[in-house]
Formats: sequence, C-alpha cells, structure tokens
Amino acid sequence: MIKSERVSESVRLGILLALTGGFMDAYSYLVRGGAFANAETGNIVLMGIHMAEGNWGRVLYYLVPVVSFALGVYVAEYIRKQVGDNPKVHWKEGILWAEMALIFIAGWIPQRHNALVNAMIAFICAMQVEAFRKIRGMAFATTMCTGNLRSGTELLSVGQFEHDTEKRKAGLHYFLIDGVFAGGAAVGAVVCKLFAEKSIWLCIVTLFGAQLFIMYQKKNAEV
Repeated sequence: MIKSERVSESVRLGILLALTGGFMDAYSYLVRGGAFANAETGNIVLMGIHMAEGNWGRVLYYLVPVVSFALGVYVAEYIRKQVGDNPKVHWKEGILWAEMALIFIAGWIPQRHNALVNAMIAFICAMQVEAFRKIRGMAFATTMCTGNLRSGTELLSVGQFEHDTEKRKAGLHYFLIDGVFAGGAAVGAVVCKLFAEKSIWLCIVTLFGAQLFIMYQKKNAEV
C-alpha cells in the first residue's frame, strides 16, 4: 500500500513508463527511418546545421518533431486544466489513454509516412514526460536518459562524500530507470524485427499496465 508517496511517483510505475520510453526510441530508430524521436536535442542541432547550409526543406523536416514535442507539452497541460484531479479519471490517466490511442494509430501508418509517425512519437513522449515528472519526489524522465544520468551521478557522488546512504539509494534509482530504459530498447530491437510498424503496439500493453496500476493504487494514495 502506497502511503508516503503519490501513486504517479512510484518506482514501479516509473519502470513501466521507462520500458515504454526505451521501446519507442528503438522503434523510431529501427523502423521509422533512423530517428531518435523521444528527445529533441538532436533534431534542433540538425535543424541548425541545415539552416547554415540553406537547406530549408530539411530545416522544416527537423522542425516538425520539435514543434510536435512542444505541442505535446501544451496538450498535457490542457488536459490537466480540463480534467484535473478527477477521482474517476485523473488527468494523468487521461494522458495514458491518449498515448495508447495515438500509439494504436501509429502502428497502422506505413513507412512512407515515417516523418508523421516520428512527430507523433515526439508528441506522445512530451505528454508523458510532462505528466510523470517525479519518482519519490525527485525529478525524473522516463523518455530520455541524460538528466537521469547527471542527477544519479550527482547523488551518488554527494552520498559518497557525505557518507549519506539515503542519497546513494536515491542516486541508484536514477540508474535503475536508465537501465530499464535500455532494457525497453533491447526488447524493441527484438520485437521490431518481428512485427515492423505494428511492433509499437507492445507499448499499449505497458501503458495499460501503468493505467491499471494507477487505478488500483489510487484507492490508497493521491495520484
């Protein structure tokens, strides 16, 4: 029973979401044209490179997922404002349902429209990272790893310097989530070879598991 933390900040929920995040990144890379659609740093860098070269068609190509990511954050906040802490369907549950619906649609889209699917994945990941931002009260990301790596290393270092066991434990949680993310990518590498475009539907399973977890645990704690 969860008593001391919010349901949405549970390590178990973070594991399900990180599995999904790792899988989607592997899917966008292996099936949808060699792109990493979860985070936008690479797209912004490539956009800048093509600006310098005057290749405005490619600038637009990389701009689309960046705008989609920003739009995903906006929509997540809109859902939060409209739904709020509804006891029947909390706004974070609404985000999960929206993710599952978009993933189902993405699995039907042929590879000639990979740019569209990658924009959809950017949108989905933005909603997820906006809605699920903490684990045990600490800032976490379940769709990208760099921030977790920095925070985890910092806590391990400070915990070591200060002989603080709790900080070392907290640091290990960051590495756990990044390890799970890598595991999700490994699963994606196997499943994508078997089911190609439709392999992303496996993410519906992990997100539905996250949804069931929230539905069950919110009887005992705040979402």
